[in-house]
Amino acid sequence: MKIAIVEDDINMRKSLEIAMGDYPQYEVHTFKSPKDALKKLDETFDLIISDINMPGMDGIEFAKTLNGEYEIIFITGNATLTRAIESIQLGVKDFLLKPFEIETLVAAIERSATVQKKVTQGSSSSAFTPSKSFSGSSPALEKLLSYVDKAARTDASIMLLGESGVGKEVFASYVHEKSSRFDKPFIAINMAAIPENLIESELFGFEKGSFTDATESKMGQFELAHGGTLFLDEIAEMPYPLQAKLLRALQEREIRRLGSPKSIKIDVRIITATNANLQSNIQEGKFREDLYYRLNTIPLSIPPLRERREEILPIANAVLEQNCIQYNFTTKHFDDEAKAALQLYQWPGNIRELISVVERAAILSDGSSIGVEDLFLEARGFGRV
Repeated sequence: MKIAIVEDDINMRKSLEIAMGDYPQYEVHTFKSPKDALKKLDETFDLIISDINMPGMDGIEFAKTLNGEYEIIFITGNATLTRAIESIQLGVKDFLLKPFEIETLVAAIERSATVQKKVTQGSSSSAFTPSKSFSGSSPALEKLLSYVDKAARTDASIMLLGESGVGKEVFASYVHEKSSRFDKPFIAINMAAIPENLIESELFGFEKGSFTDATESKMGQFELAHGGTLFLDEIAEMPYPLQAKLLRALQEREIRRLGSPKSIKIDVRIITATNANLQSNIQEGKFREDLYYRLNTIPLSIPPLRERREEILPIANAVLEQNCIQYNFTTKHFDDEAKAALQLYQWPGNIRELISVVERAAILSDGSSIGVEDLFLEARGFGRV
């Protein structure tokens, strides 16, 4: 197993290198910074172990740049809840606090190796998927994907519309995969998840000394996404004053970091998403009309899950399999009554709710068979079509 260790602290880096030397099954390569690692990383690496707090590009930015290409384990001596949440959102499987025993790290590595092996084995037998981004298909999905495939071949701005939980980020990622930018970064940002006073610096970056806590210069998400795709979810939540700066970035194809007098040229495709009525927001003076038309070149409406019922069981089965692997459960399956209940439920929370229901059932059910009582749908107002 080929492992990259990215750690700016030389003592910690050397200690890990020496300790890992006792495990001949691992081929370890160490790097003092994410930028050094990015120059050497290729498809032969199986896992990355990275510190979070590093000067220049930190671990979170590093993970976003890697865009899910590698399994990642984060190590840190200064953990915060925000960092932990960001890590989970990026798909990071383990998060270890310094100091830790080398056996703890090895256990985390072995968990990662087990998941990779099982996922690889499972993927060879999977079927009924129009792309690796989707676990099932339906007439509504196929019709939408026909439009998506046409739009993906261009650089036109796309706005994804639909109820909360329908999988807008999955569709945004699919557009990126199908575009000529597929080998460049795909970065997703949720406007509603970032404090209003931090959105500008998160998007456009900042220079050292531009504000009190700016001890180092930092690239924004536009720079990190250069050449690729930037997905702005919940775009209706963007503060009105900042919308003008976003509009200028799109029109001029350049951004300016906070505290910098210089502009930086960018090449980024923008995809946005919202479940809000932006026309109403425009009338209420909450959203700029000129920005709306710039972002809404190709509007794509994603149907709710209740209109894509053919996808329910394939998604549920895929999520169940994933959870059994993640939690090291024996293989589980839905019985006939559970399958019928899943099909008949209205799913007001869409795919996000389905994932939650299946994960809970996987954890709380006894034995290999999951029955309708394990789904707890009655607590959610179980309704029929």
